[in-house]
Amino acid sequence: MSNVDSWREEQRSAYLYRIIAELERSNSRAVLFNQMAVEAEQQAAVWAERAHAQGSTVLQHYRPDFRTRMVAALLRRYGVRPLRKVLAAVKVRGMSLYAEGKSGHSMPVNVEDIGRRHRTADGGNLRAGVFGVNDGLVSNASLILGVAGASADANTILLTGIAGLAAGALSMASGEYVSVRSQREMYEYQIDLERKELETYPQAEAAELALIYEAKGISRIEARRVADALIADPEKALDTLAREELGLNPDELGSPSGAAIASFVSFALGALVPLLPFVFASGSIALATAIGATLAALFGVGAVLSLFTGRHAVKGGLRMMLIGAIAGATTYGIGKMIGVSV
Repeated sequence: MSNVDSWREEQRSAYLYRIIAELERSNSRAVLFNQMAVEAEQQAAVWAERAHAQGSTVLQHYRPDFRTRMVAALLRRYGVRPLRKVLAAVKVRGMSLYAEGKSGHSMPVNVEDIGRRHRTADGGNLRAGVFGVNDGLVSNASLILGVAGASADANTILLTGIAGLAAGALSMASGEYVSVRSQREMYEYQIDLERKELETYPQAEAAELALIYEAKGISRIEARRVADALIADPEKALDTLAREELGLNPDELGSPSGAAIASFVSFALGALVPLLPFVFASGSIALATAIGATLAALFGVGAVLSLFTGRHAVKGGLRMMLIGAIAGATTYGIGKMIGVSV
């Protein structure tokens, strides 16, 4: 990234900081983001001087580009919290203030806390796997029932179920890969920016971090002491800046290939349940077995999801069975009507 680009990044951050400050109902946060705007403008001045020294031209006044104006419009329409990941991607710091405690880590409150390993939530993968199984169950069962309603040919039903399993699992896997890969790329890009800024103006980065800690309730003196101690260790500083300035938790990013494989397997397992009866039988026996097995599996999925929702396991299982039954009955009815008309 050139010095001019770095100047533009800092000016964009300052522009958005001031908009956030205008929208903030909390006076302390408004003060924080106004101060961060000042810090960003000071950092932009550093890049402007470097650009001039290399013979590059920097505009006297910053003009926000289309992307920045779009983010600003969304901010005014929806507020900061729904857009915190978008804001982190455009180098707006302090988003951990809006993370609602999801990152699973605690902020250091003194120098001794610095460098302690953060704990992360470990139920995310299980939850994603359960939802993958549920998607496979409902989508492939609905597909099979729709075809069964239109045609009683066992080979057609079996072929359709296999195609549905393969297409759905591959779609889920590719979508999950792109999603996780995009998150990692954004994180890696932001970390590279932070690393460059730490090398260029470490004290300014310490000042920004101290402002965030102060907004979270730490006294000004202790906040500055913690921030200075962090900046003294570049690796700890990068990790903490990612968490506290960007609202990102590196430990929760995951592996794109691992996420894709897990998504593929969980969807395929769910999709196999309504399909297997047609591998070993045909006609009404296979159809009745597929319906029964699917409903039982849906009950199990609903019961497991109750671990995350806090609902009663039986109620959760019955609700999931009802949702699946409605989806299956609807597609079966549509298939029946189309089969008759054809």
